[in-house]
Amino acid sequence: MAEKRALNIVKMKKMKQEGNPITMITAYDYPSAKLAEEADIDIILVGDSLGNVVLGYDSTIPVTTDDIVYHTRSVARAAGNTFIVADLPFMTYHGSIDETLRTVRRIMQEGHAHAVKMEGGAEIALQVQSIVQAGVPVLGHIGLTPQSVNQIGGYRVQGKDEQDARRLMEDAKALERAGVFGIVLELVTEEVAEAISKAVSVPTIGIGAGRRVDGQVLVFHDVLKYDSDYREKRFVKTYADIGAEIRQGIAAYVNEVKTRQFPAQEHVFNAEDTVIAGLYGKVKEEAVK
Repeated sequence: MAEKRALNIVKMKKMKQEGNPITMITAYDYPSAKLAEEADIDIILVGDSLGNVVLGYDSTIPVTTDDIVYHTRSVARAAGNTFIVADLPFMTYHGSIDETLRTVRRIMQEGHAHAVKMEGGAEIALQVQSIVQAGVPVLGHIGLTPQSVNQIGGYRVQGKDEQDARRLMEDAKALERAGVFGIVLELVTEEVAEAISKAVSVPTIGIGAGRRVDGQVLVFHDVLKYDSDYREKRFVKTYADIGAEIRQGIAAYVNEVKTRQFPAQEHVFNAEDTVIAGLYGKVKEEAVK
């Protein structure tokens, strides 16, 4: 089997033109990224969703640049043949351009990402343009933007009326003009997501945005039901239930230790008889009684 080669932004645009769907999944550590690459995923996103599924926060807002750098570096060590995108954390690209570029530099140099993702539309176009001009690929993200969840009134589907649809279209075109290589559409009605996908030349990657986008992204923990208290989501399909398998496996381990079934004879290392005699002055059979 030939070694996998990482995508680049030119290949992604060609995939859109050819109707070849792009696959993306989140990953936050070495083993999950390694497994994702071995499964031939196109893009790994080190999302600030790590705040919810890894760090135990109620939202993505507490996630810091240090968090993103740390987790991106782990992913990069595992998935050297996969295109890696890292989220810019909350409020790290709404100040000065210099401050924004310092954050981007850390994620690229210390985290070894290939690109960054930014939530927002026309209001962040200037920052996007500056990052792209500095030589860093940017993935846009509109629709439901978790970093702005308090402002937009919760986790609501976007694009349900004409005014909202127009806003999303304008945001998508503003991001395209600013130089993004793709746009994530989150919780957007299928009709509006399709219209945006046709209107822009860059790939659109949906999550809860229906069937007529150029690719799909899901959270690692949703795909695999990797959670102790998993909540079903309408826009997610789970492909395995490793949470249940892990829980059952650990419970079986606890039971076998408690009942002294583990370790068994096959897990034991035995010393020579002369060692036992030297320690206890007895033969081995007597020492182990």
